Amino acid sequence: MFTYLKQKSLLVNLLIVFFLVAIIILLFFGSLDFLTKHGEYEKVPDVTGQSLEKARKILEDKGFEVEIQDSIYIDSLPKLSIVKQIPEPNATVKVNRTIYLTLNRSQPPMVEMPNLVGFTLRNAQMYLENLGLHLGDTSFRPDIAKNAVLEQMYKGEDIKTGTKVFMGSTIDFVLGNGIGEEEMLVPNLIGKKYNEVQSLLKQLHINYTSAIDQDVTDTANAFVYRQSPTKYAPAPNGEKRFNKIKEGQNIDIYLSAKQVQPDSTVTEFQ
Repeated sequence: MFTYLKQKSLLVNLLIVFFLVAIIILLFFGSLDFLTKHGEYEKVPDVTGQSLEKARKILEDKGFEVEIQDSIYIDSLPKLSIVKQIPEPNATVKVNRTIYLTLNRSQPPMVEMPNLVGFTLRNAQMYLENLGLHLGDTSFRPDIAKNAVLEQMYKGEDIKTGTKVFMGSTIDFVLGNGIGEEEMLVPNLIGKKYNEVQSLLKQLHINYTSAIDQDVTDTANAFVYRQSPTKYAPAPNGEKRFNKIKEGQNIDIYLSAKQVQPDSTVTEFQ
């Protein structure tokens, strides 16, 4: 009799456990639709241009999850505003879907300044735009390379290749506008220091190409010992006549560590 009761009790317990498991399974599957909001769809709000805080609130109030996917920099948009969202605005998606946001950086990244000397204005401007830089003022000086970049400037100073600037910075250009119409006498540069010659030629809008001897260790203190064209040119009757040059044309200058006197070299009169 006791054995029978024990068997009956075990069977009842098994039935109870089975019944409870069945209820739990039914409740679980029955609540899946509620938990996952199956069949519930919502249009994705447009949060582009909004601040991150406001965009997050708008999306979460609609039942979406929010995740920052990437950050870029666009100087025309407010800092820490939403640049892009995936899925796109007004797309119909399930509630609980994660919306991925691209954020505008609070500080622009740094970019290296390229060497744009010799580029046409159009090509130089396109290069700047690809780097996220802007073209500023353009000025002109006489040069045979018309409409080509002669100098690149940042905040009024020459900017060297490789210098890092913030994306969105403005770069100014000095462009060539062709050779001038009026002629001038070729200046006598023999015996002058290189830095003096540079200043003089810049004032006269004359370009130059320099060749440096091996004995020169400091170009600022080097001296011009030869130039082409020279101040004088030989005349048929043996007399000297002045050479002439136009704005934008070029003079070749040769530098040495030793100073020579203007009247001590024949190169001046060749």
